[in-house]
Amino acid sequence: MKKNLIGKIVSLAATTALAGSLLAGCGNTAQGGNAPAPSEEISEQSVEITAADAGEEVEFKGTITVAASQTPHSEILAEAAKILKEQGWDLQVTVFDDYVQPNNVVEAEEFDANYFQHIPYLNSFNEEQGTHLVNAGGIHYEPFGIYAGTKDSLDDIADGDEIAIPNDTTNEARALLLLQDNGIITLKEGAGLTATVNDIETYNVQVKIIELAAESVKDAIPDAAFVILNGNYALEAGLSVGQDALAYESNDSTAAQTYVNVIAVKEGHENDEGIVALVEVLKSDAITEFINSTYDGAVVPFN
Repeated sequence: MKKNLIGKIVSLAATTALAGSLLAGCGNTAQGGNAPAPSEEISEQSVEITAADAGEEVEFKGTITVAASQTPHSEILAEAAKILKEQGWDLQVTVFDDYVQPNNVVEAEEFDANYFQHIPYLNSFNEEQGTHLVNAGGIHYEPFGIYAGTKDSLDDIADGDEIAIPNDTTNEARALLLLQDNGIITLKEGAGLTATVNDIETYNVQVKIIELAAESVKDAIPDAAFVILNGNYALEAGLSVGQDALAYESNDSTAAQTYVNVIAVKEGHENDEGIVALVEVLKSDAITEFINSTYDGAVVPFN
């Protein structure tokens, strides 16, 4: 597999240090995933996770290069690297600060895969950009939550309150569905995962919805009454679904199941040996336990 030629690569002697340093913090992800406005700059924060001594001699199988959002994707990959090196794989992870370049570098086959986005964003990107990226495996989803801004409880919501939400198509729909689930608005019949503010039929409370780039919503916390964040941006703001969300998507909701964050590769590489190994490790019991114990419900394994 190709060695990463982009960005400053720093040898990571202790992979466990990565998670702590990055939590101060993307996405991607998407989220993934979860699409902020594109940045022309690639983050200089880049890591090389190499297979040093694993305690015994293992056959070297190759290098896997992955473009990722910072939180939680690169942290999960850092944990996966410990298992992969025992299998003979070197995992190289480069952190990007936008949701465009990670797809471009995989399309150009400069990287083997990326991990930052959900399937609706992947499909939309392919359609708009003419790329040929496919899902090689669903890994996790990040529930949307309503978080306190200037008000601490949804019971205090009042006419004129501002609610900041992401402005990209997929994430805006999730935010609006969450507002509908909590009785704040009513969407037009049939409006679902492509809903926009134009699909609001009734304001049950006369709130003002402020549409912002996904990565900027957290910055509205000091000014808006409430903000709606996906999991990775909540983490960057020091918040968690389990402890801080006033309301959030249920695990069995259509939105939560639809917006699973995936390993994406260029079409035809889904069954490459390294990609199969990477996905198997990311879906393993060990990584499931790591996710559950680390993110307090802000990131949920998709198994």
